[in-house]
Amino acid sequence: MREVKYAGLSDLETIVAIDQQVIGHANRRGEIERAIREQGCLVVISEGKAMGFLLFNTQFFENAFVSLIIISPKERRKGYASSLLKYFEKISPTEKIFSSTNQSNFEMQKVFQMNGYTPSGMIENLDSGDPELIYFKYKENQ
Repeated sequence: MREVKYAGLSDLETIVAIDQQVIGHANRRGEIERAIREQGCLVVISEGKAMGFLLFNTQFFENAFVSLIIISPKERRKGYASSLLKYFEKISPTEKIFSSTNQSNFEMQKVFQMNGYTPSGMIENLDSGDPELIYFKYKENQ
């Protein structure tokens, strides 16, 4: 059974380990811990084990912004990212939800499209030669 919930500090080590599997280091530990403390981190659990997480805030022009979705590499393409997004859409503190991904990240673009997010612009020069694509959706149950 799959469960999505707010992450607690007891989830920190597992979440950091998943992040480290993906990016190769634990540099985001402080960011993840801060998000957990501020109730800006969701975790998806299956069979008692964390499979991935989502970080969010409301600092994007006072709108909800999903800043990071990370799924354990061995657990990808099983719907965990969609589960995190769908849960967040229900609890979002704002009516508008934004997120982004690199133009080179075709898998995440598919996740956004499958979940009804629409393109909302592009930001150049964050990652050289790989623009950031912005996506948008209204909160669920609007």
